[in-house]
Amino acid sequence: FPGILSNPKLVLVQRSLNVVMNQNVTLSCCSASGSPPVRYTLFKHNQQVSSLNRSDSTPALFTLTISSASDVGPYKCKAEHNTSSDGKYSNSLNFTLIEPISKPVLSSPTSHTAKGQNVTLSCFAENGSLPITYVFFKGKQSISPPKMMHEREAAVIFLFVNSSTDSGTYKCKANNSFPNSMKYSNSFNFTLAEERSHSQALIISLGLILLLLVIGFALAIPFFIIPSYKASE
Repeated sequence: FPGILSNPKLVLVQRSLNVVMNQNVTLSCCSASGSPPVRYTLFKHNQQVSSLNRSDSTPALFTLTISSASDVGPYKCKAEHNTSSDGKYSNSLNFTLIEPISKPVLSSPTSHTAKGQNVTLSCFAENGSLPITYVFFKGKQSISPPKMMHEREAAVIFLFVNSSTDSGTYKCKANNSFPNSMKYSNSFNFTLAEERSHSQALIISLGLILLLLVIGFALAIPFFIIPSYKASE
């Protein structure tokens, strides 16, 4: 009689359970104890995928193609002797399908600010597998540590506008576990309302000065023209 089979172990031959669309993966199923021959059967969602017979102690290798979200699992394998109706089941494995991220959008509740005010910047990639890591930049210099978001929500930073140089140009970068997935956002600049009000105040001041000069000249006319007219008579 064949030796009693132990529960088989289902492992991934590749390094990671994170996969991309149309990627080929290989699963290995093997019982540590039990006399061959052994039939190994792979299941996905309790439906049979494939079966292999092994006449020695080598593992059964199942190659799959992850072509849709339904192919991520869960997977299990069953080991059994042909002479026995009692099979042993393995652990369960699930893949995680990772998708590339879309171009992130950098935005703020307002594009106008003034010196001495606090403003917020948010960076958000609508598509892509989580988690997504965001980094904010002003020019080419990063202004925030990496912010890893495990939920589908924007990363936010707070800025204090202290001078005209704080108006921008800002960008953010987003990436996830998808290979070569890094994407940069649009550029964003703040408009300093204080600088605009200064220019307006200067124009208004010059206009008032000119108006006062005209009024003063008009008021001075009777004192200079009338006496000179009388003197000429």
